[in-house]
Amino acid sequence: MGLTHLDEKGAARMVDVGDKSHTVREAIAEARIRMRPETLAMIVEGRHAKGDVFAVARIAGIQAAKRTWELIPLCHPLSLSSVKVDLEAEAPDAVCVTTTCRLIGQTGVEMEALTAASVAALTLYDMCKAVDKGMVIENVRLLRKEGGKSGVWQA
Repeated sequence: MGLTHLDEKGAARMVDVGDKSHTVREAIAEARIRMRPETLAMIVEGRHAKGDVFAVARIAGIQAAKRTWELIPLCHPLSLSSVKVDLEAEAPDAVCVTTTCRLIGQTGVEMEALTAASVAALTLYDMCKAVDKGMVIENVRLLRKEGGKSGVWQA
C-alpha cells in the first residue's frame, strides 16, 4: 500500500474522501510529561500562581483538536462530535494526557487525537516552565483507532 498523501508523481495532495462511507470514527492518543516531583505536587495541590493548570491544558487540547486541519497541511477540516481530554497525575513525577476524538464521517480522527494530546502537554510545559525548565514531553502516540475500512487498530 502506497502513501495516500502522494500522487503518482510523488507530489503532496489532500486525499479525496468524497466516496468513502460515513462511519463512526474514534481515536485515542496519549502524551506524557515528566517533571520534578515538586512541580507535580504544586499542580495537584492547586498552588500554581497561574491557577488551575489542568483546566487550561484541557481547554487547549480541545481547541487543538478542533484546529488540527489548520496545523497539519493535508488534514481535512472535520466536524468533531466529541473531544475528551483527561489529565492524570502519575506520582511521583509525571502527568499522562489521554485524548479521545470522535465523529461520524469519511476520514479518521487520529491526527486530531494526537494533536490534542501534544498541545495539552505543551500547555502544561508552558504554564510550569518558570518553575521547572527540565520537563520532558514523551511517548506521544496513538493508542487506538476504530472506524472506516481498516476497522480497529490498537497499540
